[in-house]
Amino acid sequence: MTTGEKTADVIDAFLDGLWLEQGVSDNTLSAYRHDLTTWMARLESLGRDWRAPGGNMLPAWFDERREAGYQLRSNARLLSSLRRFYRWALVEEIITHDPLVEVRLPRVRPSLPNTLEEAEVERLLEAPDLSSALGMRDRAMLEVLYGAGLRVSELVGLTTDALNLRQGVVRVRGKGDKDRLVPLGEEAIVWLQRYLRSARGSLMRDITHPALFPGRADRAMTRQTFWHRIKVHARTAGIDRPLSPHTLRHAFATHLLNHGANLRVVQLLLGHSDLSTTQIYTHVAQVRLEALHADHHPRG
Repeated sequence: MTTGEKTADVIDAFLDGLWLEQGVSDNTLSAYRHDLTTWMARLESLGRDWRAPGGNMLPAWFDERREAGYQLRSNARLLSSLRRFYRWALVEEIITHDPLVEVRLPRVRPSLPNTLEEAEVERLLEAPDLSSALGMRDRAMLEVLYGAGLRVSELVGLTTDALNLRQGVVRVRGKGDKDRLVPLGEEAIVWLQRYLRSARGSLMRDITHPALFPGRADRAMTRQTFWHRIKVHARTAGIDRPLSPHTLRHAFATHLLNHGANLRVVQLLLGHSDLSTTQIYTHVAQVRLEALHADHHPRG
């Protein structure tokens, strides 16, 4: 059995364990296999044993990758893959010492989500043509998206029985099929009432269908269709910066924090299970404050 075959067997055993014990996806397994195979091939080309590659081998490779244009985040993901593999090998007693235990990378700063200024949000909300039923539907959808901070998938999945306009809340089914009640805000309520009164009926051939925001053939709108509609309205509003499907959700969270909302409250409204996920928006708010200081303070 050749050295290559031996390392391939070890990688296979590691991946089989991941699949059996943790049920990771095929894409994740493929990413692990690529990282490990690349690492093993590099060591073999240098005449090194993967069990004890030497303390400077991985940092030196990271330096080469950075010079070749790889981002810090890419190296961090690679390090995570290799660490998991070596810890498994240690537990399985294939090695007696984890060679990566002292390897560290600079901390990866979370990437800041694309968001909009409050004036840009206003222009986007006002972009749909209210003379048409489709425009009225789009205005209501944009108002709910921004007013409640929903994911696009949550928005297009709303049904009429999820609304309680008297109490001003909407029941949302989020990730993991977890339900949460989210306040809508006065503007979203007003536009929903207008849409339900004057537009939804003309868009539905079957008025008993539960979809709150229909697309074609009485079916709920798809995420792709709504994302296309957002881009159309962004052009009308003169917004030429890059947007994402969750731009208004990001704006919702950022603007709440800019106006003094508690981070834990924002977490609950967004449906985040972990507060650390919500903390990204504190970075967005901080960047905005720094920009305002630089623009308006005499010593900025």
